[in-house]
Amino acid sequence: MTSTRTDRTLDDLRACVSGTVFTPNDPDYENARLIFSRHIDRRPAAVVRVADAADVAAAIEHARECGLEIAVRAGGHSGAGFGTIDDGLVIDVRGLDAIEIDVDGRTAWVGAGVTAGRYTHAVGAHGLATGFGDTGSVGVAGITVGGGVGFLSRRFGMTIDHLLAVELVTADGQILHVDADHHPDLFWAVRGGGGGFGVVTRLQFRLHEVPEIVGGMLMLPATAETIARFMELALAAPDELGVIVNVMPAPPMPFFAPEHHGRLVILALMAYAGGPADAEPVLAPFRAVATPLADLLAPMPYSGMFQPGDDSYHPIATSWTGYAQDIDLDDARLIVDTLTERMADPTVQMAAVQLRPLGGAISRVAADATAYAHRQWPVMLNTAAIVSGADALDDQKPWLETLGRSLADGTPGAYLGFVVDADGERIHDIYPGDTYLRLAAVKQAWDPDDVFHHNHTVAPAGA
Repeated sequence: MTSTRTDRTLDDLRACVSGTVFTPNDPDYENARLIFSRHIDRRPAAVVRVADAADVAAAIEHARECGLEIAVRAGGHSGAGFGTIDDGLVIDVRGLDAIEIDVDGRTAWVGAGVTAGRYTHAVGAHGLATGFGDTGSVGVAGITVGGGVGFLSRRFGMTIDHLLAVELVTADGQILHVDADHHPDLFWAVRGGGGGFGVVTRLQFRLHEVPEIVGGMLMLPATAETIARFMELALAAPDELGVIVNVMPAPPMPFFAPEHHGRLVILALMAYAGGPADAEPVLAPFRAVATPLADLLAPMPYSGMFQPGDDSYHPIATSWTGYAQDIDLDDARLIVDTLTERMADPTVQMAAVQLRPLGGAISRVAADATAYAHRQWPVMLNTAAIVSGADALDDQKPWLETLGRSLADGTPGAYLGFVVDADGERIHDIYPGDTYLRLAAVKQAWDPDDVFHHNHTVAPAGA
């Protein structure tokens, strides 16, 4: 493709969309092409900031006619960098930012460009919530098509369990309303099957009454004994309690003594979906595991768990994700020993293990009801490293996987939203057995030419 042809066709694209097209010659191109992981430095041929579903359809048609690969950007948090692409067309849905709340009907329609934090604060003004993850800057569309695991998952289920409908643009430009009665094969696939079936432009969610929680951060010293006990309590806790357990060196936070900075701690983010009277007997055993270094648990609205992030924070990180049956004392010793060793590596700014107790409402949904296929596992785990430069990333992968697989102890599976490798090697971990085959059949029906392949997706059946 010559530069003259490229310029002309991009002018054609500008003429047929209501949104904005950014090319390398435009002053805002550098900002438009960025994703959260800034070390993933790709240069698309163009970025189109779409204004509606019709713009998405036009962008898809343009890309196909010009032989351009497509990437879709919303929150831009894909660890594999799937929100951008060299020499291709990025469809940026951040302009799809409308939120329509039906307070009486307990539902909300939301544009695919809305972040989890903005949505949570908007519906939280009415004492309502939909469970997303734990980071306010992620896009609601991306986290939803991956499954969605967060503080309310044990109480109400995953994000996909609250999804009522989506508006989706297919590879051939159709703008579809997709729900349990309309294109049910697509509706099954987008609930955990990723972004390989079309571009989601709007989503409808069920809302739950969550007028108050008791939540925040609890930090304890990390030893093998405290980690094992903390996880024992978390897995046995009532469904109302959502916990994310981070074992890591203590960051230099101003509210605890400087002598603890850099020491291995349990930094637990906790949210009890209820009031203080009910929360206290549930939280007290956690506080008794060891003398807290910091105890910031307090009554708050659920939206209080989604504080504004630091826009300048873009760590160079990598990780390995999997599942486990439990975390016993031997597992905890391995975590402590491995992280202590890694903390001595000058290229590693942070080494951490994140443990997410699951179960509850997640496990009460049939395994084949959605394309998320790992509902039976009690623990989701992530081993992670933040490094000083991108050239140190590959050196971390062996120990991250070794530690992760040791903790998993044969438990299969991987969570789509946390897989950072773009090579597709873990596709059958994400989508095992019959789930993969069913997704491949849906892919063949709706995207037989594999237009949407710049993500963790299955190949069309028969390909």
